[in-house]
Amino acid sequence: MSGGVPPRSQGARRVLRGPRAEAVPVLVARAAALVSLLDIAAGVFPRFRHSRMHSLAEVLPGALGPFAAALSLSSGVLLLLLAHGLRRRKRRAWRAAVLLLPAGAVAQFTYRHSVIGVVISLALLAPLLIHRDQFAALPDPRSRWRALANFVLMGAGSLVLGLIIVSVHPKRMVGDPSLADRITHVLYGLFGFEGPVDYQGNTSWTVACSLGALGLLTAVTTIYLAFRPEHPAARLTAQDETQLRALLAKHGGRDSLGHFALRRDKAVVFSPSGKAAVTYRVVSGVMLASGDPIGDVEAWPGAIERFMDEAKAHSWTPAVMGCSETGGEVWTRETGLDALELGDEAVVDVADFSLAGRAMRNVRQMVKRIERAGYETRVRRVRDLGEAELERIRQAADDWRGTDTERGFSMALGRVGDPADGDCLIATAHKADEQDGPYGDLKAVLHFVPWGTDGVSLDLMRRDRSADPGMNELLIVASLQAAPKLGVSRVSLNFAMFRAALARGEKIGAGPVLRAWRGLLVFLSRWFQIESLYKFNAKFQPRWEPRFVVYRASSDLPRIGFAAMQAEGFVDIAVPLPRFLRRRGRAAAPCAHTVAEHDARAA
Repeated sequence: MSGGVPPRSQGARRVLRGPRAEAVPVLVARAAALVSLLDIAAGVFPRFRHSRMHSLAEVLPGALGPFAAALSLSSGVLLLLLAHGLRRRKRRAWRAAVLLLPAGAVAQFTYRHSVIGVVISLALLAPLLIHRDQFAALPDPRSRWRALANFVLMGAGSLVLGLIIVSVHPKRMVGDPSLADRITHVLYGLFGFEGPVDYQGNTSWTVACSLGALGLLTAVTTIYLAFRPEHPAARLTAQDETQLRALLAKHGGRDSLGHFALRRDKAVVFSPSGKAAVTYRVVSGVMLASGDPIGDVEAWPGAIERFMDEAKAHSWTPAVMGCSETGGEVWTRETGLDALELGDEAVVDVADFSLAGRAMRNVRQMVKRIERAGYETRVRRVRDLGEAELERIRQAADDWRGTDTERGFSMALGRVGDPADGDCLIATAHKADEQDGPYGDLKAVLHFVPWGTDGVSLDLMRRDRSADPGMNELLIVASLQAAPKLGVSRVSLNFAMFRAALARGEKIGAGPVLRAWRGLLVFLSRWFQIESLYKFNAKFQPRWEPRFVVYRASSDLPRIGFAAMQAEGFVDIAVPLPRFLRRRGRAAAPCAHTVAEHDARAA
């Protein structure tokens, strides 16, 4: 990878928020969460108002009466929902809290005539108003699925909280109702009806008001989320894509991940000069970039600054997955972020590749065996394939995926056979004596994206499950052997996470910490293919290029890791459409840059 680290531009500046700017939203959010928990406790537990916390409970909305208990419960739940938004400096969370706190103060004075309770509500309101300029973050991308998620989570929370409310009055309960009766009572109460459980005195009325408040809160928040205007995730526009392709035409040979910036479910920010860009996706509040910035390395700082400004404007957590060493140096220098080695990318230099020698014995034998079984390979540019064959390859790749979850983000293009991607390579395996299947003699597919003018980067691996093991090895070897005729001198294969730890941990003399770390990685490989991916790549004797994750603080790493797994498709919290309802005949998106389809017997 050519080129050094660019000098720091005169206009570059750090755009990270300092500790003082972070402190007020965090303290306000914590105070809101604490008050919300106290409100919920005062509304749910009658003994809470007669315990050592009596003096504090007396000034909470739920200290007296059934209406006050319901109000305490509702305000507590709402404040708890708003606390996370306040911590992230969201403007809409601030507006909701500013409206809720005075309403709570009025309710306190109306139902309890509590001056102290009013003072506590206003005490939390004061810092919100004084520091209102710090709560200016714009909304996150959202869709209608948020309403369904809210209904499920709020419904489950209301059911659990309702069971507690029903069960915390054992001395006033008539008889000994079963768990089924209590659940039935909660479900009826959430809809405003009387259930089978009865109490002495006015406790029935208190429980009914509390359950009704929970049900109303669930309904109101769900309706609000369902009918509010959508704020969809940004997408790559046609103009953005044209500009990115122009940058890749000039500077695409710098980074093997550059072409993946053309995924159309990513957004982009350009440097002021337009000579560099950073593409990203927002996942669970994390602004996730991948690879190095696109374009002239001298203009990278300007694009990085725009990226950080966008993260600050929305209060997103900035992160970069899979940047090179040069990219990591620029990111950390320009922003003050930290970098951590994530793994290694396997790169094969075509001129040095050969099946000869002892190191390549297993691959050589496997390829020869498959060829004797009657398989043949074809390696071509996308522009050289007909539309009918491309459509057959698209549908095969979709059906051979194996799961309903599409995987890939940082090293996946998200489409196959697009007319704009004519320089991409497609390697296919065929078996002439088996043409009765839905895709004729097609048995496996590999898809590569351009890496500058003389390289390609592996994007997609798919194979028919009924085909012989070793299809991926066969096609990789065929691609490497055909590369010189296609003007390709370097091929990027898969990314191996924590490769260095796996390699060093199995050597003689490895310490107990390194061995334990390797053991954990081997254990996790049962689900995430960490070890198998490394061993598969190592078969082709590649050189290893380190890749890094760039992050703001160590405390952000779990959140970044979860967002990355969502983006890559390992964690799916959305509700997908049934497979038969999906439109056919379109490019599969996104596609995996893994060997998930590789048969375990061939590893």
